Amino acid sequence: MNTPHRLGLLAVVVAASVSARAEPAVVYDMGGKFDKSFNEAAYRGIERWKKETGKPYLEFEIANETQREQALRRMAERGASPIIGIGFGQAAAIEKIAKEFPKLQFALIDMVVVQPNVQSVVFKEQEGSFLVGVMATLASKTGKVGFVGGMDIPLIRKFQCGYEQGAKYANAKAEIFSNMTGTTGAAWADPARGGELAKAQFGKGADVVFAAAGGTGIGVYQAAKDAGKLAIGVDSNQDHLQPGTMLTSMLKRVDVAVYEAAKAYKPGVTVLGLKEGGVDYAMDEYNAKLVTAEMKKKVDAAKADIIAGKIKVADYMADNACKF
Repeated sequence: MNTPHRLGLLAVVVAASVSARAEPAVVYDMGGKFDKSFNEAAYRGIERWKKETGKPYLEFEIANETQREQALRRMAERGASPIIGIGFGQAAAIEKIAKEFPKLQFALIDMVVVQPNVQSVVFKEQEGSFLVGVMATLASKTGKVGFVGGMDIPLIRKFQCGYEQGAKYANAKAEIFSNMTGTTGAAWADPARGGELAKAQFGKGADVVFAAAGGTGIGVYQAAKDAGKLAIGVDSNQDHLQPGTMLTSMLKRVDVAVYEAAKAYKPGVTVLGLKEGGVDYAMDEYNAKLVTAEMKKKVDAAKADIIAGKIKVADYMADNACKF
């Protein structure tokens, strides 16, 4: 049973009965833990840990950016450990609070903080995005595909860069349309705007659009359904959201990162790519009829070549590639 505890202006939710031992804690970022994407993947990861161990954890969903530091400090004051911050936006707050509580363990998903008591988990988003880019152009009848990003930051450009490389790998003549939703945290939760951007790309001839935009992607998927086009989900497997319209989803295993951080905390930097099972593409009963055996064969061949090092996918944030 969840029991609310008032801590100043914040309500920290205990996901089980309070234990005398140190409990892990999860602080979700903007969009809420049921955003059907990034935060929700984190929730699945900590729930898996809870189910396997039978132990409780603390959690908090921030309502605005100013609550990040406040929430992390309250968790630390309760003695939670490790304290897991979800999303790059938590970096500055975790760096500060980790210094204040050097005996506690902290983990950050999606950004690097160099502190002796912090585990930073980052992903090779470009590798998973490359695969769905390959699939997008293989499925496209027009040779034109689209990308809708959330907040315009280097991390989302990594998705875009990998996607464009994959699209061009499968079809050198492919045309790619790209738009970002905004420049603030609100860009993660604007499905109406996501739908508008997708419709504009469909109007230009795109027939497959990849959304890397958190909750904003829901609008992209609806627009694809309405237009009789295809969409590609992100982070979580979102194929079930619009069955028959979702070509696939670029899986970013935030659930695995959170589960592992809670189970076996390791300070330092952890990098998860295709080889480590940190990213992938989704196949299930919802998209089985959309992906032909030949398409899957080509995507899997590209996946094997990336893992083997035969295909080098440029990283927007490291390789001075894909300058937009």
